[in-house]
Amino acid sequence: MAALAEMGYNIIRFYHEGYHDRHEGEFDEAFDAFVKERDIEICFSFNFYPAMARGCHRNGIRYVSLVYDSPMTNVFSYTITYPTNYVFIFDSVIAGRLRKGGISTVYYTPLCADVFTPPADADPRLMGTLAEVSFVGALYNEEHDFFDRMEMKLDDRTKGYLHGIMDSQMKVYGYNFIEDVLDGDILKKMYDALPYDPDFDGAQTMEYVYGNYFINRKITQLERKRLLSAAGEISDVSLFTLDKDARIPHVTNYGAVDYYSEMPYIFKGSKINLNITLRSIYSGIPLRAMDIMAAGGFLLTNYQEDFLRHFEPGVHFDYFESEGDMKDKITYYLSHEEERRQIAANAQNEIERAHTFKKRLEEIFGIALGTDN
Repeated sequence: MAALAEMGYNIIRFYHEGYHDRHEGEFDEAFDAFVKERDIEICFSFNFYPAMARGCHRNGIRYVSLVYDSPMTNVFSYTITYPTNYVFIFDSVIAGRLRKGGISTVYYTPLCADVFTPPADADPRLMGTLAEVSFVGALYNEEHDFFDRMEMKLDDRTKGYLHGIMDSQMKVYGYNFIEDVLDGDILKKMYDALPYDPDFDGAQTMEYVYGNYFINRKITQLERKRLLSAAGEISDVSLFTLDKDARIPHVTNYGAVDYYSEMPYIFKGSKINLNITLRSIYSGIPLRAMDIMAAGGFLLTNYQEDFLRHFEPGVHFDYFESEGDMKDKITYYLSHEEERRQIAANAQNEIERAHTFKKRLEEIFGIALGTDN
């Protein structure tokens, strides 16, 4: 909102509890009444909502959305085809898949973050080194998640197949093949064990639904625990996550932190910030990674293709391609302080140069308003 105000926009906030609705209903009436009473030039939301797309299309208003979540089944709604849409997706693979399918209202863009500068009266205890290696994020270990609920009802052969492809995928960075190896027989057994039907207005495949909501989420749960434990074998690892009771060997769990008042200090005060990407993000740069760099923290991430579109490894960040590679790079950067600090400073400067909220919004609003050159 601050960036939009700086760009000269008069911002009017609208909220209705039915914004998630895929069917027409009370949201539509409330939205129509709201815009008819005001001179609305453009609507904006984080993530894409079919209800918003319908409302803007009915009223002839441009709808700009910036998608930061994954998986995001809403982008497979038929409403994404409305010519009033400008949908910016942070994962180039997903954006490319939709573009190849003839959806011209979709664009790829990386996410953004504003540079963090600690206030003058910041608590001195937050200004020094707070961790050797840290990870801030979910473990996806909620009781009876989709995969676990489904697995209880599967036969041994299907269980073995699914665990085999998950073990294989965890060894591969840069390409997600889970959807490709879910054949009809396996999908039928998964569906029979735990039915999950696509939305009525969506074109997402069963491979996408089961591959991302069931399998890739489970892979991420297993992978984050495995990598954090491995990192803890060679360094002190601090975990900041919603589940304060979660236990991982060699890792200290400090529970959740506030996104605005605490997280930037952790990123800035950690010698190494790990990013272990949710596996349903095929190529995109997660928001966590942008926030780390914006805070002046050093980022060590698993390989993601889109990083190389905007940042240079060894200059702005570094990446690992296996558990062993991660451990080697943790060891290297903990013992090369000046190089680590310079990389973190370079990254923060690059965020300020090209990836602030104002710069990103200028780019996407330029496309939506036809002023982009």
